[in-house]
Amino acid sequence: MKVALVHDWLTGMRGGEKVLEVFCELFPDAHLYTLLHNKGSLSNTIECMDIRTSFIQKLPFIKKKYRHLLPIFPAAIERFDLRGYDLVLSSSHCVAKGVITGADTLHICYCFTPMRYIWDLYNLYFGKERAGMVTRLATSLVLNYLRKWDVESSKRVDKFVAISRYIAERIKKNYDRDSDLIYPPVDCSYFKPGLVNDGFYLMVSPLAPNKRVDIAVEAFNSIDLP
Repeated sequence: MKVALVHDWLTGMRGGEKVLEVFCELFPDAHLYTLLHNKGSLSNTIECMDIRTSFIQKLPFIKKKYRHLLPIFPAAIERFDLRGYDLVLSSSHCVAKGVITGADTLHICYCFTPMRYIWDLYNLYFGKERAGMVTRLATSLVLNYLRKWDVESSKRVDKFVAISRYIAERIKKNYDRDSDLIYPPVDCSYFKPGLVNDGFYLMVSPLAPNKRVDIAVEAFNSIDLP
């Protein structure tokens, strides 16, 4: 069986890449398609794959500014030629689910979330407190296009798999698609409760808008807990 994996971008090991790592273990001979790849930023399991990038990889100064190119992500992901594969497995939170496959190809999307930047968290990413005037203007001009593309491209997926019930509800709301539920793989044996209570709470998270670390800080401050 000829398999292709599709992931939005490969710039570091986060939760999505931990899931991708498992997919790579399941399909070590698969081709891995992605918008861009920062070499050396991932686990050996992923780095050893046959990784194929889009034209975005060749753009200058792209390593840290790639998110600014959101309006051209759909065009980039659609340029991949995925004809001839028996199975395409996309792990998507942005545009990976929008790849164009062959007529006889089964496309399964493991969906972390519908594209949050253009739906329910739009103001969080592109509101006055987060983005400059130029960025807000540019994004507002392409917002309708991105939303239409996101909905239309969801029809290319044969089967959606959600990471949680909440995400399944969002897939239904945004795409009017049902989905199966498979929780992300977690090594539960790695996490063990400590024997001593050190008197504080720890939150481990990237400082990204959607993680809402600010709400966690406000909540604990309001009840005087460290």
